[in-house]
Amino acid sequence: MREHVVLRVISKLLMPLILLFALYVQFHGDYGPGGGFQAGVIFAAGIILYALIFGLEEARAVVRPWVLRIGISSGVLLFAGTGIATMLLGGNFLDYNMLAQDGKQGQHIGILVVEFGVLLTVASGLLTIFYIFAGRGKRRRDVG
Repeated sequence: MREHVVLRVISKLLMPLILLFALYVQFHGDYGPGGGFQAGVIFAAGIILYALIFGLEEARAVVRPWVLRIGISSGVLLFAGTGIATMLLGGNFLDYNMLAQDGKQGQHIGILVVEFGVLLTVASGLLTIFYIFAGRGKRRRDVG
């Protein structure tokens, strides 16, 4: 892909916009369509675009496989930890009202934390799957 200068320049211009749009979808999720799953897919698609244009090894240098493993596990821990925290505060699992004095504020905090956990898990999981499938046939020590 080194000879495709236009693709490389356009993708460098689009990459920050794609990742910014993923954050917009993430934080707009409790007001309209969107949320953690959609934002995670958009974020992963941005990194996959980078890998397709600049190469798999360049993408692995930007987002290392060990970071993805931490992202998957910390996303699940955020989701489950929020539910456990609400139970420890005397509510049901994922009863966001328990997270703040005001129920509405607790709902907002709970949804943001849980959706961020979903974003981490989905983006990291999709990138891990991409790294594994894109690296097939290549002998690598650290595939994912």
